[in-house]
Amino acid sequence: MVKPYIMAAPNGARRGKADHPALPVSIAETVAAAAACHAAGADALHLHVRDAEGRHSLDPGLYAEALSEMARVLPDMRVQITTEAAGIFGVADQLACLEALRPGWASISVREMARAPELTERVYGLCAGEGIEVQHILYDAADAALLQEWQARGIVRGGQDKVIFVLGRYEDGPASVPAGITPFLEAMPGVGDWMICAFGAAEHACLAEAARLGGALRVGFENALVGAEGNPHADNAASVRRLVALIEGDKP
Repeated sequence: MVKPYIMAAPNGARRGKADHPALPVSIAETVAAAAACHAAGADALHLHVRDAEGRHSLDPGLYAEALSEMARVLPDMRVQITTEAAGIFGVADQLACLEALRPGWASISVREMARAPELTERVYGLCAGEGIEVQHILYDAADAALLQEWQARGIVRGGQDKVIFVLGRYEDGPASVPAGITPFLEAMPGVGDWMICAFGAAEHACLAEAARLGGALRVGFENALVGAEGNPHADNAASVRRLVALIEGDKP
C-alpha cells in the first residue's frame, strides 16, 4: 500500500498534562512534537494553541507565533489551524480569527458554522478570497447533507471540497469502529479528498481501514492517548510510528 497522507494532531482543545505528561501545551512543546511526528512519518500538523493558563485559544497572535516557529523549524511540514469552538467561541470569534490571521489552511466545522447562518457565507467567502484552504469537519451524515446543501447554494465555494470525518467522541461518547467510515462515504458518494480521525483505542484500526479505502489520516493525542491494547503511547511520535508500521504490515 502506498503510504497515505498523515496529519498529526498532538493536543486538541480539551486535554492537558493531567491526561498525559507528553501532551504538548506550549508553542515550543507543540513544535517539538510536530518535529518528532514529522520524523516518524507525519506530513502535516493540525495546530491548536493555548493561552497562558493552558486553555484552548483562537488568538491570532498566538497562532502567528506558532506558525512562524513552525516555518523556521519545519518548513517542509504543512500546518492547518483549527477554528474549533470547543464550547468557548462563537462563529463571530472564528471569523475574526480567520480575518486577522489569513492562514494557508484551516479546519472548519459545518455544525459550528450552522450556529450563525448569517455569517456562514462570509466565512467561506473570506477563505475563497484569501486563498485559505478549507477542510470541513463532519461529525455525521447530517453534517454531510448540510455541507452538500451549502455547496449547491454557492455558500461553500467551488474547490472547498475537502472533508474530515470524525469517528467517535471523547471518553464520554460513542466508541470508534472501522465500520463507522461507511455511512460517511455513503452520504457523500464520489467524495474525493477525505480524511478521518477516530477517538479512542480503536484509532489505529479505523485509520488503517481508511488508508485501505483511499483516505488520508489524522492521528495523535487529540483523538487517542492509548493503543488497541489500552496502554498509553509514550508520546505522539510513538503513535505515528505505530500507525505507519500497522499500515505497512509490520504489526498485526
